Amino acid sequence: MSAEKPRATVTIATRALWRIRLARELPRYLLCAASIAGLTASARFAISPPRAAISAAAFRVPAQADPAAEAYAALFARRYLTWNTAEPQASARALEPFLGAGIEADAGLELPVSGEQHVEWAEVVQAREPVAGEHVYTVAAQTDTAGLLYLTVAVARTPGGSLSLAGYPGFVGAPAAGPAHPVAHLREVSEPSLATVVQRALRNYLAASSGELAADLSSGARVSLPGLPMSLESMQRLDWAPGADSVLATVEAQDARGVHYTLTYELDVLRDQGRWEISAVQMDPDA
Repeated sequence: MSAEKPRATVTIATRALWRIRLARELPRYLLCAASIAGLTASARFAISPPRAAISAAAFRVPAQADPAAEAYAALFARRYLTWNTAEPQASARALEPFLGAGIEADAGLELPVSGEQHVEWAEVVQAREPVAGEHVYTVAAQTDTAGLLYLTVAVARTPGGSLSLAGYPGFVGAPAAGPAHPVAHLREVSEPSLATVVQRALRNYLAASSGELAADLSSGARVSLPGLPMSLESMQRLDWAPGADSVLATVEAQDARGVHYTLTYELDVLRDQGRWEISAVQMDPDA
């Protein structure tokens, strides 16, 4: 008798259709997810690129302004940058009140063989507080020979409250600045009566005609007239400022010398018994 040959068998198993589809489509889903994650990361870095961390303590803005310390820094910068080799002792005497045991004579300034320099104006344009009680001021100074210079001056208050230099000065670059921003889209004033009042008020304001201007002012309005009288040539634009209780007027004006200006003024306006009135022009003289 011959042995029977083994027969092939077929096993039928059932699987859920969603599992079959998932197994087949999973690689494609993973690839799509990775691509989306990469695009998201690229967009994030393009919109908000990572920046080097800057110590908040090192560049902390002073919590309270110190006008006396600012003036002290500006005065030092003016005297430090003003010198004349024909009168070297004058520079030394001017700097002497600022010096002490921690700073060498003449604040380390050594004059050249010949020449002179004068400061036309100087003012503080930036301030920071690296440690409590010490301010580092950036002073902009216009000189007649070196042009516009920026000098940092560290000023500290002693335990007794007096001011003193906290180190040598340093020449630095100008604070960061960029081109002028385009004017935001504002809603144009469409009321002819308001435009008439604004134009008339600005004409009298620029001409420093207080009596004529008073006719368009609200009761209690306080306005300080400009020191350079001008004539209003035309009003180029009149828009509502954000908040809808003031307007922005761009005008062309000319002074007595024939100099032409393009100027923008913000005017607070209100309607009283159907009539438009001006309650403020550009600034608060009492602030």
